Formats: sequence, C-alpha cells, structure tokens
Amino acid sequence: MDVAAGRPTVDQPGVGRVLVVIPTYNEADNVERIVTRVRAAAPAVDVLVADDNSPDGTGGLADALAGGDPRVNVLHRAGKEGLGAAYLAGFAWARERGYDAVVEMDADGSHAPEDLPALLDAARDADVVIGSRWTRGARVLNWPWRRLLLSRVGNLYARVALGMPVSDATGGFRVYRASALDAIDLGSVRSQGYAFQVELSRLAHRAGVRIVEVPITFAEREHGDSKMSPLIVAEALWRVTRWGVGDRRAALRGRPRALARWP
Repeated sequence: MDVAAGRPTVDQPGVGRVLVVIPTYNEADNVERIVTRVRAAAPAVDVLVADDNSPDGTGGLADALAGGDPRVNVLHRAGKEGLGAAYLAGFAWARERGYDAVVEMDADGSHAPEDLPALLDAARDADVVIGSRWTRGARVLNWPWRRLLLSRVGNLYARVALGMPVSDATGGFRVYRASALDAIDLGSVRSQGYAFQVELSRLAHRAGVRIVEVPITFAEREHGDSKMSPLIVAEALWRVTRWGVGDRRAALRGRPRALARWP
C-alpha cells in the first residue's frame, strides 16, 4: 500500500521531507507501538514499514495503521531477505518519491522515537547523523554484559581497522540526507546486519560527507525475538577485516583519497 500520493507536504524544519524506514519481520508485538511513538515524537515525518512477508501478520497490522494514517505507508516484500536489503529497498522508495532525508530505525523499540527530534535537528548541518550508543551522554539499558562487550569491541575494531572517526559504526538509528545517499555507491552494498551499518559508515566516510554522532538511549527489546546471530557477527568480522586490508593496500599504492580514504 502506498498512500503518499495527494498528501499535503509537511517539511521537517531545516531538513525537508523525511521518511522513517522501519524494517519488520515477525514484529507483530511491536509494529503498532513503534509507529505510534514515531508519529507522536516527530509529527512532520512519514513512515514506511518495510515488511519481509512476516508469517506472524506484521504486514497486515501495518496495513491497518496505514489505513488510519495517511503518513504511514507499507512496502510488502516477497520474503525474508535481511536488514540490509530492506533498507536499500526503503532508500529506493524514498528517492523515487523525492524525500530529502531517510531515517533508519529498528522496529523492536530499542531505538527510542523520542530521540528522533535530536537526530533530525543535527541533520540540519550534517549529511549523516548516527544515533550513538558509545558517545558521551548516551545510555544503554538492560543489555547483558556479553552484548555490551561485543558491541564495544566490535565498534573499536571497526574504528581502528577502517580508520573511521565513528564511535558507533554498527548503530542502526540514523539519518541520511538524500545528497549523502547519492554520494554513496549503494549498488555495491552486499552485507547485512551489523556489517551493513559498518559498510554504509565506511562508504559515507570515503565519500567525504559530514558524519556526526548524537547520543541516544538504547534499550534491549521487551517483546519478540532478537535477530542477532553468530552468523551476523562472523559476517561483520570478516567484512571489516577484508575492507580494512583492502583500504590500507590502496592507500599504500597512492590511489586518490576519493577512492582510498584511510584513515
């Protein structure tokens, strides 16, 4: 369902038309809750629920929300293709309809919609805004120590390996200006999960766009099952190592910084 046509345009001050993309797979317990909070926290934004044919009926619930709110839209996808593919589809949907900025947000409530206005405010003067768990002022609630350690170590490794001045490269609460998406080679993206967020951070850094981080409150999900798996972690480790080695080799060969921006 796409009910965007004919809707009055309402801009986010200093940013323009904003679309919040929320990928879902089996999020029936969360989708209504998260969409309602987003609409309350940032009334000027539109929402796109990108559902991967959830067997628990998430897509139908999203359709019901869209039927009652012209600023909510649903993108029904054929099946479970992963987080990265869902976001890429959401980016394409937004660009086709002329949005000025796109927000990434999880459906499970770990990203507080109440933090969205701060991210959008930062986007007035930035190309990419990352809602960071690991910058001063951020809080992480109810995470077991193993997840805390994994995130901390993983982000430190990505920062060092890729030479990026980003403290939370795996964070999935972000704002991308349309100009930043245009500067990134989205057609080259193949990764998923943690690796997808790191890859977009890397591509944005290499493109020379302005990246800023804003502290957020991050909380463990209360409903539904986590999509985290050892395979997702292994993919991120392998890809970050491969990118880091490749970038160093390119830099040592004296390639232009537009192609090899390390650090």
